[in-house]
Amino acid sequence: MGTRQEIGALPPEADLARADSLAREIFSDVATKWSLLIIEFLGLRTMRFNELRREIGGISHKVLTQNLRVLERNGLVERTVHPTVPPSVDYTLTEAGQALRKVVDGMCGWTQTYLAHIEGSRQKFDG
Repeated sequence: MGTRQEIGALPPEADLARADSLAREIFSDVATKWSLLIIEFLGLRTMRFNELRREIGGISHKVLTQNLRVLERNGLVERTVHPTVPPSVDYTLTEAGQALRKVVDGMCGWTQTYLAHIEGSRQKFDG
């Protein structure tokens, strides 16, 4: 998505339908309660699986594993296995993940700024 001017400036081989489809897929993957929390906590520092699970709280082993795999598949989280006995695994945000975290932080800031407005609008609408 973009303005006509932005779209017109793209090279002819740009596949806008494919890019739009991919964007929707990625948004669907990351716009979940758990993914946003994972991104937030890994944005603070590199963590091991159980450390991340404790920090998030309330997330099951299975759900954390599933969400980390989705984020890793999309290039937002990097998984590093260390050759120890037993193996230890660290998770960290990639450059793309850090950039997404800034966007998420911006959305949270927007929510805080307009919280009273949103709540008032909802009460007016529902009333």
